[in-house]
Amino acid sequence: MTTTLLKVTGLKVCYGGIQAVKGIDFEVNQGELVSLIGSNGAGKSTTLKAVTGLLPLAGGDIEYMGKSIRGQGSWQLVEQGLVMVPEGRGVFARMSITENLAMGAYTRTDKSAIAADLEKVYAIFPRLKERRHQLAGTLSGGEQQMLAMGRALMSNPKVLLLDEPSMGLAPMMIDKIFEVVRTVAAQGLTMVLVEQNASRALGIANRAYVLESGLVTLQGQATDLLKNPKVRKAYLGD
Repeated sequence: MTTTLLKVTGLKVCYGGIQAVKGIDFEVNQGELVSLIGSNGAGKSTTLKAVTGLLPLAGGDIEYMGKSIRGQGSWQLVEQGLVMVPEGRGVFARMSITENLAMGAYTRTDKSAIAADLEKVYAIFPRLKERRHQLAGTLSGGEQQMLAMGRALMSNPKVLLLDEPSMGLAPMMIDKIFEVVRTVAAQGLTMVLVEQNASRALGIANRAYVLESGLVTLQGQATDLLKNPKVRKAYLGD
């Protein structure tokens, strides 16, 4: 039986007087990697911020693990396992890699499990282990993205939301980030990926939703959307 972990219905979000998201529906089942794709300004990042309590809802509802989480703060949602890696990474620049990763586990008290998870993160990102005493602000953009993802994993998420993880990165680093997303998804973590690079996102997702001007215009299996003439013309350069 399929378990739906995240269900968004009729979601509306406003910025000032502008309605950025105009009543969208989507759901994410346990163990799935679901991608939201669309051009700049389509409402993808706004949707994630609303889901994680960083923006208020103008309408609709969000259910997480079968219960409405409308109005809950982002810190409350992190404690419940709903965790986002923000666009722009947001690492603590004057803290070391190790200290940043420890901050990811601030809601946890299970010390032996935290230590085990730290080793898992270092196994996924060997470069972070090599530089663990280095200040986060001195890392490259790609290394900071790795650190932001590692920090989120340290919170032991049930659902991980990634907001534009490849933005501004060199091609080799983009390859590495998508390889990590694929690896973590294969381990069974439920994920939502917001990504402008539609071909890369559809290449690793189970299902996807296409957003245009704050509305879902297409949805389906990622493999089907990759072949869809509309998607290919609008987002894949055909």
